[in-house]
Amino acid sequence: MRIDLFDIEEKTMELQELKDLLQKSGIVGAGGAGFPTYAKLDERAETILLNCAECEPLLKLHRQLLKEHAYEILKTFSMVADTVRAGSGIIGIKGEYKETIQALRQYIGEFPKLSIKLLDSAYPMGDEVVLIYEATGRVIRPGGLPIEAGVAVFNVETIYNVYRAVEFSAPVTDKVVSVVGEVEHPVSVRVPVGCRIEDVVALAGEVTTKEPVYFIGGPMMGFIGEKDMPVTKTTNAVIVLPKDHQIVQRKKSKASLELKRAASSCCQCETCTSLCPRHALGHPIEPHLFMRSAANQDFQHIEAFLNTSFCSSCGVCEMYACPQGLAPRNLIAECKDGLKKAGVRPPADVKAAPVKKSREYRKVPEMRLEARLGLSRYNVPAPLRDETVSMPNVTVKMSQHIGAPASPAVNVGDMVKTGDVVGMPGNGLSVAVHASIDGKVVAADKNAVTIQRVVQ
Repeated sequence: MRIDLFDIEEKTMELQELKDLLQKSGIVGAGGAGFPTYAKLDERAETILLNCAECEPLLKLHRQLLKEHAYEILKTFSMVADTVRAGSGIIGIKGEYKETIQALRQYIGEFPKLSIKLLDSAYPMGDEVVLIYEATGRVIRPGGLPIEAGVAVFNVETIYNVYRAVEFSAPVTDKVVSVVGEVEHPVSVRVPVGCRIEDVVALAGEVTTKEPVYFIGGPMMGFIGEKDMPVTKTTNAVIVLPKDHQIVQRKKSKASLELKRAASSCCQCETCTSLCPRHALGHPIEPHLFMRSAANQDFQHIEAFLNTSFCSSCGVCEMYACPQGLAPRNLIAECKDGLKKAGVRPPADVKAAPVKKSREYRKVPEMRLEARLGLSRYNVPAPLRDETVSMPNVTVKMSQHIGAPASPAVNVGDMVKTGDVVGMPGNGLSVAVHASIDGKVVAADKNAVTIQRVVQ
């Protein structure tokens, strides 16, 4: 049940006051890596962006939330702009989301700092580096942070969580998840943080394939999950796929085998590089050069390896561009991981080259990408169920964000209520973690707290 929009209390907050509230409320980026939102609040931000680009195919929750709660989200976004003293706030939204745009236009006139930027239906439009360029024309330097260019980016669900924290002192205890693919009734549902993936999928009716694979997140950047793993603050979607689907097979491929395939098949057509979204913005990432060097163990061009640090792992090179079906993204990820473990830092103070003139003609159309991935038949309505579904138990992880894990604040046998703190922020960059159901703590350690609902 929605509140009366015009009864929302006018809020003004000081910067540190808002930061403290967001950290205490456990608010992080509701997708991606889960960067703590309080750390993004910075008075260097001249412009703030609201990301409603649904970066991955098949995801629907952000446009749905923004449509249903347009006024609340716009009001909160405007408040954040005022708090950090930003001159403007831009809502980046794909032009095809017509119902959501209509909802925005009903209220946006009340917020002078805010404007709407219509985006192309291309992938990866939701990548913040791409979004910032599309919305402001600013190029983030390779390896740099948006705030260096005077920009801060927030996604829709994150700002909605800020709204609930500011208006109702409500911490993050639930998550909206789109359940799509091989299910009877695709749906977007609000579930308690920590409930099992299998229980979330059950809310979409019967699974329509034998031996299903649960793909967590989007089809391009997600991962294969287990049915009993818990939902976290960053779980945007569960895509149920047949075990033999090409996306599943891609994720199961081994780097050692892919390296041999690259050595025998890479023809250096450079399509992976010419379609790379970051390369088009002048970042020094050249997948074709890396493939040549890695496949032939050629270390003459060491920058080909070092510059993998600038890859966003969007997967265009691997899932769309390569005519040979090779795996540049997979191999680049292995290289990045190896460099990190070896203590090799990304090259410092690298400047972006000029934006490629061909960039506008090399965007990846989302419909074509879905067809290439064999996902077109799954792009069907998945209506939003906005009331939190009851679950019998949850396992709330202490680390659901970038930075230091929370420290458990409860013991086995404790009784907790929804919203109670079960994990205090750790040292450094960190946020609190909260109980997502009423119940009894049945397990607690440095990694997670498990709560069992108690029936009175």
